[in-house]
Amino acid sequence: MLLNIKFEAADILDSRALDVTVTMRMSSRRKKAQKIDMSDISKPIQPFSQESTSRAYTSDLWESVLMVLDVVEERGLANADIKWGNPNECRFPLFDVLKPLPLDWMCIIHLIMWAGAFGIMLGFFFKWSCVAFIAPYWYIVLLDKSTWNNHSYLYGLISILLLGTDANHGLFGRVRSNSHVPLWNYMVLRFQFFVLYFFAGLKKMDKDWIEGHSLSNLSSHWVFEPFKLLLSPEQVDYWIIHQFGFLLDLTISFWLFFDKTRPYALIFCTSFHLMNSRIFSIGMFPYVCLAMQPIFCHDDWPRHLTALFNFKRQVKTFPIDAIQENELPTRKRLVTNLNWKHHLTAILLLCYGSMQCFLPYSHFITKGYNNWTKGLYGYSWDMMVHSWDTILVVVKVVDNNTGKEHFIDPDAWVQTNRWSKHADMIVQYAHCIKHNLLTQGDHQLTSDNISIFIDVWCSLNGRFQQRMFDPKLNLLQVSWSPFIEVTWLMPLLTEFSLWRWKIKHLEEDIVSWSNYTDSLFVADFPAPHLNTKQFDNAIGTSFYFWAWIH
Repeated sequence: MLLNIKFEAADILDSRALDVTVTMRMSSRRKKAQKIDMSDISKPIQPFSQESTSRAYTSDLWESVLMVLDVVEERGLANADIKWGNPNECRFPLFDVLKPLPLDWMCIIHLIMWAGAFGIMLGFFFKWSCVAFIAPYWYIVLLDKSTWNNHSYLYGLISILLLGTDANHGLFGRVRSNSHVPLWNYMVLRFQFFVLYFFAGLKKMDKDWIEGHSLSNLSSHWVFEPFKLLLSPEQVDYWIIHQFGFLLDLTISFWLFFDKTRPYALIFCTSFHLMNSRIFSIGMFPYVCLAMQPIFCHDDWPRHLTALFNFKRQVKTFPIDAIQENELPTRKRLVTNLNWKHHLTAILLLCYGSMQCFLPYSHFITKGYNNWTKGLYGYSWDMMVHSWDTILVVVKVVDNNTGKEHFIDPDAWVQTNRWSKHADMIVQYAHCIKHNLLTQGDHQLTSDNISIFIDVWCSLNGRFQQRMFDPKLNLLQVSWSPFIEVTWLMPLLTEFSLWRWKIKHLEEDIVSWSNYTDSLFVADFPAPHLNTKQFDNAIGTSFYFWAWIH
């Protein structure tokens, strides 16, 4: 039987696209190659290089496109005048030496970051584009802890990883056709997303998540309507959102690694991220995770994908081991002698991997950032585990010369209220208030001899509303260190956690009485003064007040 096969040798050769005609005569007794005609063989074979390039560039392309959009949307280029235009705005930098530049310079920094994202997308001076993106990005992130979140942290990590990889097969710059892509380039990105999912699952082992208290009433969103055909809203909240979400985060990375389970894992993972994109306002995060899913696939996944839509011309390839070395005398073996660069790369990868495994559980060192939860939100991967309900924040300024009290709007000079739940940010906010009051010439203050007290009432995962910090402490005189436990943090009243089910049923019962009623459940300590009028002003409607004195 005579079999004529035509295929593109660019799939396996590091040279121009060649048409290779292979004529093979096959019989029942023997199969022998009769003729192999090749032309313009000028470079050695680089096996699977085009597929490797396809996977690297495809994931990098979509990731960089999302980076371009993220600079405008979430990094704040579109509203830079609002975000950076007020010089009296209170900032919460990780290091106090970091200060925002004037508005014009902040816009220039955003434009440099934006240009870097475009350069990464196009492969234009790839390494320099990565640097142009990384430096402004981390400067802006470190400038304000109150805006930290997990996806901002993830973007910064991916940009650093791209700097060290060979994902620069773009439209401009030094493009090396069909060049070899080291396996560790894929491995480190796979590892990063393995950490994202797996550690998010480990963090969901929290008792509040397992018992279904972290995300309440989320089943009311329209994306869960199909589940409510078979389950009640309470069952959707508990089984679909909490239990299935926990199992998916904990195990999805493992399913993505195996060929037999990967197609099903991709379906569940895609559905999960698309649902999150509709439920939560988390920017480009779901789409970044979707764009990076091909990293877990084989090198030739684009070829199989295009084959599904190309029925007229089927591309046929031989496995590399089907072509004997003596049939390709010009083939160069890929033997690499290890040198100091390889050893340095291995050391850096080990250090990076160790740091990623250690940071989510490093809160026993950075005790100053702990409150009722562990550490700052952003690098711990404890996504959606903690739900905060802040009902009241009282900021009191006392003129020590006259004893007169002044009250400040807690939304003054800030754009978010996350500062009210972290001791380090409360101290920074108190000093910012003092600076603004004194520099703006407030004539109601007789001198700079003032005291600032902040009283925060909030609830964690459906518990009683309670004080978070000692309201009798002058925050201008407290000492804070990132390595010392905060002594003026009020303890979380976990002994009343079992009341959450009763609170939920009571709230439903009270709301059913009238559309103009509300309820508030408060637990407090004996010493501080409890002023119910403050809660009345905070809620702005008639309510039933339930107090428990601890």
